[in-house]
Amino acid sequence: MRLLFLGDVVGRAGRLAVTERLPELRERWALDFVAINGENAAGGFGITEAIYQDLLDAGCDAVTLGNHAFDQREALVFAERADRLARPLNFPKGTPGRGAVMAEARNGARVLVVNVMGNVFMGTSLDDPFRSIDAELAACPLGEAVDAIVVDFHAEATSEKQAFGHFLDGRASLVIGTHTHTPTSDHRVLPGGTAYMSDAGMCGDYDGVLGMKKDEPVHRFLTKLPSGRFEPAEGEGTLSGLAVEIDGRGLATRAAPVRIGGALSEALPDFWE
Repeated sequence: MRLLFLGDVVGRAGRLAVTERLPELRERWALDFVAINGENAAGGFGITEAIYQDLLDAGCDAVTLGNHAFDQREALVFAERADRLARPLNFPKGTPGRGAVMAEARNGARVLVVNVMGNVFMGTSLDDPFRSIDAELAACPLGEAVDAIVVDFHAEATSEKQAFGHFLDGRASLVIGTHTHTPTSDHRVLPGGTAYMSDAGMCGDYDGVLGMKKDEPVHRFLTKLPSGRFEPAEGEGTLSGLAVEIDGRGLATRAAPVRIGGALSEALPDFWE
């Protein structure tokens, strides 16, 4: 199975990078499944139902979220009916939406997509992400209930992300970090067959600060005071993520970074070209 995961979509630049490039990539690489983190898609903060539908229409099969999941108040309502939208699994009981979604790949495979949020340096304390994912995968094991499992670990600390990857090695097809908006170079297949990358990066304009126009963040670092709102940068967006090849057991055999357009150097999976 050919799977593509794309990092946090930030603002209009990120949305355009996805909607303009993903349909062609889907056909060119014969992708079976595409998952995207969309928690910053609406002006950099949250997601709307219209944007969620735009991502699906562009060729996405599942959308994950994170700490900005409900920044747009309408998400509190539409998350209940959006059956391919996953908010963090370890949010408190009673939070709208679901932490895991089941979707069918183009090749007919059953894919479980789980969104989990870290606790280190995230400014909040949620249920233990390790115990939360352990219970979820025990109820829906790879190779039995599903053919592939994608885990988006939305977290700040690379130590927590790496520990999470090793904790799930052999039990998930892919464990990929989101949230920091900066692609890491540690993509690999772990010894047990789980593809891993500490952060997928973002789909957005890298000529800014984490996808935002640079002046306001720089001002705040210099003065410790706000002078206005954070606004998404509006230059050409980069499509950033990870390509993964998955075998019949649901385990990864190859993984490679994807970076197309914008300010970053291009990276493409040579095993699909």
